Amino acid sequence: MSILKAYTMPHPPLLIPAVGRGKEKEIPNTLVAMERVALEIKDLAPETIIFVTPHSTIYADYFHISPGQSASGDFARFGSHATYLETTYDCALVNEISKLVARNGIYAGTDGERDAQLDHGVMVPMWYTNKHFTDYRSIRVSQSGLSKAEHYSFGQAIAKAVELSGRRVVLVASSDLSHKLREDAPYGFATEGAKFDSAVTQSLSSGDFLSLFEIPHTLREAAGECGYNSLMILAGCFDRLDVETELMSYECPFGVGYAVASFEPKGECESRNILEKYVERVEKRMADMRKTESRHQELARRSLERKIRSNETTSVYKDLPDEMLNVRAGVFVSIHKDSMLRGCIGTISPTTQNIADEIVQNAISAGLNDSRFSPVTAEELPLLQYKVDVLSAPEKIDGIDELDVKRYGVIVKSGLKRGLLLPNLDGVDTVEEQVEIARNKAGIRKDEKIELERFEVTRYE
Repeated sequence: MSILKAYTMPHPPLLIPAVGRGKEKEIPNTLVAMERVALEIKDLAPETIIFVTPHSTIYADYFHISPGQSASGDFARFGSHATYLETTYDCALVNEISKLVARNGIYAGTDGERDAQLDHGVMVPMWYTNKHFTDYRSIRVSQSGLSKAEHYSFGQAIAKAVELSGRRVVLVASSDLSHKLREDAPYGFATEGAKFDSAVTQSLSSGDFLSLFEIPHTLREAAGECGYNSLMILAGCFDRLDVETELMSYECPFGVGYAVASFEPKGECESRNILEKYVERVEKRMADMRKTESRHQELARRSLERKIRSNETTSVYKDLPDEMLNVRAGVFVSIHKDSMLRGCIGTISPTTQNIADEIVQNAISAGLNDSRFSPVTAEELPLLQYKVDVLSAPEKIDGIDELDVKRYGVIVKSGLKRGLLLPNLDGVDTVEEQVEIARNKAGIRKDEKIELERFEVTRYE
C-alpha cells in the first residue's frame, strides 16, 4: 500500500493558541487549512504518521530517524508549559525504513540523536492533528545537509518501506517558507523571499515536482527558508505516481511564508520519473558547461574522474599553458553539486613542482578527503562543477584597512594557528566578517593577538 496522502504544514508556535494568545488569528486561512488537514487525517485513520522536520537532529551527510519507543515535548520555550504532547513511535516501520535505506546506499538511521524531546516542527502539526485524531503511532524524520536529489531518494525509500509494511500511512512535511518577506521579518527583508515562495507555491499547487527541483540553492539561501528539503522528501514519496494536489492556503503576515497543501496518489504514472528527468537535465547542463571550462577546471575534473574510475593519480599533461607547468603557487579546488559545496581542499603555499600538480593533488583531496563530506562516488561525477583558485604569494599587512573583501583573501595567524578565507565569497560582505570567519576557522580566541596576511586570487569558474 502506498502512502495514503501527504501534507505540507507550517510550524510557527504562535499557531498554538496558548502561545499565540490571539496573534494566531492574524493568519486565519492557515488556521482553517490546518483544521481541515486534521479532519482529513481523522477520516483517513492512518496507523502511522511520518513527520518530516527541519528542527530535530540534523547532520551534514546523514538522515536522522528518531529512535526509541516514544517521545514527548512541550512549548515551554515559547511561553506555554501546559501545552504538552507525547507520541508512541512505530518501531517496526522505523526498522523497515532503516533496512531499506541501508540496502540502497542511503545514509540514514537512528544513530546520534542529540535531543529526544519533540521539536516544534513536529509538535505544531501534531497538536492540530491530535485535536481530532490520536489513534496513531508516529515516526520523526530529519532533513540533512545532503543534496536535493538525495532527499528525494530518501523519500522514495520511505514510500517503498511503507509499501512493504502494508501500513496505512500519512506523511506530514513540516515546512516554513521564506523568513525574509518584510523588513520586520525574523531575518530581515530580501527580494528573493517572495521569488522563492512564489516558485514553491506554484510547484505545490500544480504538483510539478520537477520545477521544485529546479529552484536554485542560492535562491533558497537568500530567502532564508527552513522547509525545502522536507518538501523534497515528500515529493520523492510520489515518484512515478500521478498526484492530485491542492494548495489549501498561503499567508505571510509576519514576514514568514506559511503554506498548507495536500498530495494524494492517483495511480502509477511512469512519465513522472522526476529524479531521472532532473539528473538528465543536470548532466546535459554540465556537458554544455564543460565545452567552455578553463584548462584549470578541466584538469581538476579529469584528475578526480581518473582517480575514482581507474584509481590513477598520475597527471597526464597535454597542451597545458606554460604558466601551469612552470609556475609554483598555492591552489584551492572547490567542488559543487546542485549549487552546494561538495568538497574543498587547498594549499596556501605550493607543495608540488607546479600549478598543474597542485591542481591534481587538491582536486583528488577535495573529492575524497574533505572530512566534512562523504567521498564523491562515480555516479556523482557527471553532476559536479569545479572551481579553481590560484593564490598569489601572501604578504603581511598591518591592519584590516589594507584589506578588500572582494579583491583580497586573508590569512589570520596566532602562534601555530592559522585560518584562511578566500575573497569574494557569497554572504561575506565586510572585511570584519572576513577576518572573524578566518579567526574562527583557526580556533583563535578574541583575546589572542593576531597577525594578518593578504593574497590575491585568479579564479577559474
